[in-house]
Amino acid sequence: MESHATLHFVCGKLASGKTTLAKRIADECDAVLFSEDVWLSKLFPGEIVDFRDYLSRSARLRSAIAPHVQSLLRHGVSVVFDFGGNVPQERAWVRSLCDPEKVRVVLHYLRASDELCKRRLRRRNDERPDGSQPTTEEEFDAITKYFVPPDPAEGFDVKEYDADLLHRASD
Repeated sequence: MESHATLHFVCGKLASGKTTLAKRIADECDAVLFSEDVWLSKLFPGEIVDFRDYLSRSARLRSAIAPHVQSLLRHGVSVVFDFGGNVPQERAWVRSLCDPEKVRVVLHYLRASDELCKRRLRRRNDERPDGSQPTTEEEFDAITKYFVPPDPAEGFDVKEYDADLLHRASD
C-alpha cells in the first residue's frame, strides 16, 4: 500500500505552546495525536517526581508506541507527536520511525522567549490542563538549558512559528 501519511512533531521550549500547536495541526490534518504528557500521566500516575523519572518513563512509552505509530503511518494515517523534538537525539528517534521515501516528516519549530514561556508556565500551573505537571521557573531554567533548536543539517522539513504571534492569534 502506498502511504500518503505525514509524521508531524513539535519542537520548542517548555511552555512555548507545543501542545496547543500539536492539537491544531492534528485537527487541520485529520491526524492521530499522541500527547506524551497525557500518556505519561495515565500510565505512570504519581511516578514522575523528577527529570530522571520523566526520562525513564518517556523511554518506556516511546518503546511501546513506536510499532503502533509505524503501523499507522504504513497504512496512510498521519500522526502528530506532542513530544519528540527538543534535542537532536529525540529528532533522530522520530525520523527512525518511518521511511522518509514513503512518509513525509515535518518538524514544527515554535520559537519563544524565556519570558513568554515563564508567563505561560505560570498560567499552566494555575490551570493544570490534562497531563500537565506543576513546574517551577527554576525547573524551567534547568530543563531549558538542554533545548537545542533544529539545525538545517538535520535535514527536516521545518515550519517555524513565532510563539508570541501564535498565542495572540489563539487567545
